[in-house]
Amino acid sequence: MILSLNSPNVAVPTAKYIRMSPSKIQRVLNQIRGKSYKESLMILEFMPYAACKPVLQAVQSAGANAQHNKGINKNDLVVSLASVDNGPVLRRFRPRAQGRGFKIQKFTSHIRIGVQKQVNF
Repeated sequence: MILSLNSPNVAVPTAKYIRMSPSKIQRVLNQIRGKSYKESLMILEFMPYAACKPVLQAVQSAGANAQHNKGINKNDLVVSLASVDNGPVLRRFRPRAQGRGFKIQKFTSHIRIGVQKQVNF
């Protein structure tokens, strides 16, 4: 659990406007929340969902930010925050019978991945 997003041991990048439904991304994030950084990378590489690619990029970005900006070793990181929010919805129309048009919604998502240094009690 993240105590504060501005803590010196927390790195939280955001991947915005991902062209995928938030519900599809959420089922991937539920699998990596609370896992170590290396374990979450292995899980994401072998899961059969298309949502794994943008989540994997966000996790790798979080690890790189923690190492470069905070000076934390990647082996000590834990995925403590994994959330997805709704982005703007792109509206399209599909031609249908008798000149009608049906609305098609194309959803976008914002992914937030937070990694922090593992705390051992």
